[in-house]
Amino acid sequence: MLVDPELDTVTVDGRRVQPPPEHRYVVLDKPLGVITTARDEAGRKTVLDVIGREGGAGHRLFPVGRLDGDSTGLLLLTDDGPLAYRLTHPRYKVPKEYTVTVAGVPDERELAALRRGIKLDDGMTAPARVEVVRSTRGDRDSGRAELRVVISEGRHRQVRRMLEAVGHRVVRLRRTAFGPLRAARPREGEWRVLTPRELAALRRAAGLDVA
Repeated sequence: MLVDPELDTVTVDGRRVQPPPEHRYVVLDKPLGVITTARDEAGRKTVLDVIGREGGAGHRLFPVGRLDGDSTGLLLLTDDGPLAYRLTHPRYKVPKEYTVTVAGVPDERELAALRRGIKLDDGMTAPARVEVVRSTRGDRDSGRAELRVVISEGRHRQVRRMLEAVGHRVVRLRRTAFGPLRAARPREGEWRVLTPRELAALRRAAGLDVA
């Protein structure tokens, strides 16, 4: 028997059964210095503090994946566990894109190593897409370069460690895309609820049926 939650009332042993609430999906432009966690024992400001009660709207949201305190950009928060799992598990290869400023200008040998995969202390990384967007005058050890980096994993501080492994310290790191979601121009601290079209695209990227 089908139940219309708008019209029908269901009771069990005289108690009304409430339908489960719909999931909530919030995208945040994470500010610098904010911690990507639901709660911080040290009392530091978290992403849930940024969106506040209005953003949570009574849902127990959690951040999907990692974005370090010294990084900024697009972060998804939700209470949809199955979707979050697929978005973050490397098996499903959902891409994450970053704009990264590094000290020095990577040469072709270093770029090729990043594209093949880098050996870190927790194993080899999957191949990454890396390109130099712009650079200042200088060689490998002077000047700065802005890179576009796309990975399908989400290890702890992975992009920073990959670049440090080829000799380039990260100066700034901003996540600009997560699957089909793209960050607008920098508006750190702003948040909004995903549109139905964005959610459908995100579910497709994670290999979930949208029918």
